[in-house]
Amino acid sequence: MARMAGRRLLAAVPLLGAVTFGVFALAAASPFDPARAYAGSAGLGARQDVLDQLRENLGADRPLLAHWWEWLSAALTGDLGDSVSLRQPVSQVIGERIGWSVLLCGVAFVLAVVVGTTLGVLAARRRGGLLDRVVTSLAYALEAAPPFWLGLLAIWFFAIRLGALPAGGLTDTGADVVTAGQVASHLVLPAGVLAVTQLPWFVLYVRQGVGDALAEDPVRGARARGLSERTVLLGHALRSGLLPVLTLIGSRVPELITGALLVETVFSWPGIASATVEAATKVDFPLLAALTVLATAAVLLGNLLSDLLYGLADPRVAHEGM
Repeated sequence: MARMAGRRLLAAVPLLGAVTFGVFALAAASPFDPARAYAGSAGLGARQDVLDQLRENLGADRPLLAHWWEWLSAALTGDLGDSVSLRQPVSQVIGERIGWSVLLCGVAFVLAVVVGTTLGVLAARRRGGLLDRVVTSLAYALEAAPPFWLGLLAIWFFAIRLGALPAGGLTDTGADVVTAGQVASHLVLPAGVLAVTQLPWFVLYVRQGVGDALAEDPVRGARARGLSERTVLLGHALRSGLLPVLTLIGSRVPELITGALLVETVFSWPGIASATVEAATKVDFPLLAALTVLATAAVLLGNLLSDLLYGLADPRVAHEGM
């Protein structure tokens, strides 16, 4: 497993380089002018020579390959450049926001796994029953619901109609100090909505996996030996049925990141969503490249984690991977 992880990490290096080149190529082909985006409203009436000088200062007039290679060489030394849109070093932009995004994604993902596994096991106990029909119907409905729509619905119901939770932000209005209590109360709605967007997949996978395991001969044999239903379910069917679910950990990371960007925007959560939107709309080459590398690395690490967990759960897979 260690060798497999090493090979994956080595293979990720050229992939990340290719991803950054693709970002620069797409940005270079974009019809948006970085100089006008940087100048803002002042760029509407600016002379062409002023825009050309600004474009030269930003490095947007250089050839694509030279621009990409200069950024990549600096990034390898730890210098990610300066964000044109936010007027800050890219490392500072990411450092100020990434912690809040990780907190939101981590809490939401844990909730989705725990609640989804519980509901999936309960539905699998009696497939075709009332609880199974209700849970699976709700899972399919939520699977088709856009994250931003769920976020707006949650704000309307919990924040506006009930007044039970804050509608957005990180702290209360007018608060001078960020406290753990305020962060926790403001985290409930965005984390809950993001968890709900991931929940259906775990519910349906666990239901299918545990339901199939309950029909296998080893589980039937455990029942025939007089073991309690709880022991059969948790000690035999659940362990076998959860193996396919481990692959979800990696495959859900891309959608988790996409959903987090939408949820952060709806709830004004101070994560990397606002920086991503700014970078995309203002053709911010350095920030776009850094954020894309960050997202790609998260996806690769998620896939690696799911393979490692599957190998730990099933040693035969780990042996074959070596």
